[in-house]
Amino acid sequence: MEATLEQKKIRTSTDFLPLNGTDHIEFYVGNAKQSAYYYQTAWGYELVAYAGPETGVRDRASYVLQQNKIRLVLTSSIQPEHEINLHQKKHGDGVKYLSLWVDDATSAFEETAKRGAKAVIEPTVFNDEFGSVVISAIQTYGDTVHKFVERKNYKGAFLPGYKAWKSNVPIKSVGLKYVDHCVGNVELGQMNNWVEFYEKVMGFQLLLTFDDNDISTEYSALMSKVVSNGNGYIKFPINEPAEGKKKSQIEEYLDFYHGAGVQHIALETDNILATVSDLRSRGVEFLYVPENYYEDVLERVGQIEENLEDLKKLNILIDRDDEGYLLQLFTKPVQDRPTLFYEIIQRKGAKSFGKGNFKALFESIEREQELRGNL
Repeated sequence: MEATLEQKKIRTSTDFLPLNGTDHIEFYVGNAKQSAYYYQTAWGYELVAYAGPETGVRDRASYVLQQNKIRLVLTSSIQPEHEINLHQKKHGDGVKYLSLWVDDATSAFEETAKRGAKAVIEPTVFNDEFGSVVISAIQTYGDTVHKFVERKNYKGAFLPGYKAWKSNVPIKSVGLKYVDHCVGNVELGQMNNWVEFYEKVMGFQLLLTFDDNDISTEYSALMSKVVSNGNGYIKFPINEPAEGKKKSQIEEYLDFYHGAGVQHIALETDNILATVSDLRSRGVEFLYVPENYYEDVLERVGQIEENLEDLKKLNILIDRDDEGYLLQLFTKPVQDRPTLFYEIIQRKGAKSFGKGNFKALFESIEREQELRGNL
């Protein structure tokens, strides 16, 4: 979502950290070339830029993929002891940078640093023939980092050091529009600390709280709080485990990721039926929702525009809040470790996160955990 000039003016006077949206999400992966092929062919992302040995970068290869306003960067190291490889060895494929688009990366760094942020990159100017970009960065949970990216003086394909690059396979978009929210999993007892970090250091506000009564099954539970920046463009739910009879999905994630990190990325579409049909036809795997979920769902959510049978065939979940309803579905993990997955979401007015679906979602995840021997 892009801020208008008037919104920026209003926000700047009241918000010490004005954010225009998600700039990009960078993954450290074991094989960026093959991961890029997966995201192009299965998910419909266009390859738009590349950095690697062919462009003068000697220690890594990075592929920049884009679909509408979503930009993913997939990076692998070419050197065995590089910190990228050490990150990937510990965590598996996972998110390293949640990068935020700002008008002033220097101010963003200074304002967060003086409120207690741990510096990762001091404001640095990068130049090439297309202009200049200013980047700074601060630490967040686990090994995850927030970059602040100021690109108002840049006209290149992505960033200095990257060259424009094209997909060499036919690409068909699946209709994904932008990042709706990114969810972090943190260790037991750490959720409130990170909520406080976002409130004090980054000026976010607490939007919603879910406790173990809201998000639980017979066997496991979690607690979650959602923080959002001033204009609502950036929303970060933060989860921690809660006591249960068996191991929760959060504990499984923490065990296999070896620490806190990004659990899932929610991507907005304006036609979830078409998007999910397309993704399924390309081999993307989704969680299974049992048929009895649909027996009384309309009694709970009321009238919807979509045909219930069409949603049922694709296992799409439905929920409603005071402002409308939403449709959502979650993939299985997209790597062999049971860590990161995606949510496909279509909002028909609703601003919430599908609280009414938590139990069905948890039971679906528990079925997968049991198959893996991790419940």
